[in-house]
Amino acid sequence: MTRKKITAVMVFFLAALSLSAQNAEEIVRASRNRIEADTTYTRSTMVLKARNGSETRRVIEQFSSSGAGGDRVMIVFHEPRTVAGTRFLSIENPGAEDDRWIFQPARGREQRIAQGDGSRSFVGTDFSNDDISSANRDADMDTHTLLREEELGGNPCYVIQSVPKDSSYQYSKMIQWIDKNTRVCHRIDLYDKRNALVKTLETLMLELIDGRLTATQTRMTSHAAGTSTLIIVDSIRYNAAIPDGIFTRQFLATGRVPQ
Repeated sequence: MTRKKITAVMVFFLAALSLSAQNAEEIVRASRNRIEADTTYTRSTMVLKARNGSETRRVIEQFSSSGAGGDRVMIVFHEPRTVAGTRFLSIENPGAEDDRWIFQPARGREQRIAQGDGSRSFVGTDFSNDDISSANRDADMDTHTLLREEELGGNPCYVIQSVPKDSSYQYSKMIQWIDKNTRVCHRIDLYDKRNALVKTLETLMLELIDGRLTATQTRMTSHAAGTSTLIIVDSIRYNAAIPDGIFTRQFLATGRVPQ
């Protein structure tokens, strides 16, 4: 093969890689942005399953708001008494680190969650602090590669590997199964810095709500610990009237919307 032909093959190969990466990022972006709503309100039950099979339940409310200034999330724990009154606030800052705080009644004060605390358990669940914000993670924060196409549970999927550009992120890579037709993410495998599979997030049930295909049951499994956290959405409202005051540190600390 002549040098000219070798160069042409290399150019074609590199162009194909670039196109694949671009398409993979577009698929991930479409998956994360597939539900359009200015606000979302949910009331859910968390089922925490221990290694020995025992279960504990928690009841939470989540308020979410999307806008040009970034996404905002407030999570409020209501049951059981051991966690009642715990509140979590996340405010996205496009182009900068997100602001995250947690208020726990036992401490009696709010506490900022530092970037280095992203891998810590979120209120004793199988989700980490970072996991709670992962649904709104910007696609351009990772490098995406289309690995293959295959079926998962009868659904034709793109299998995409996402590697964080920030090496300090808790996961070394995330492999996602994204539905080719609906762009629903059916599964995410999460790998630690040693490239070992540590957790799996699964979408277990989907329902059409207000014209939006909505995940109403999801489960995070911690493989080494043998534990899991199931989230069952009991009620959900899109574009609900949510006061801006809910997304404030005053509400975080008091549970009351400032006047």
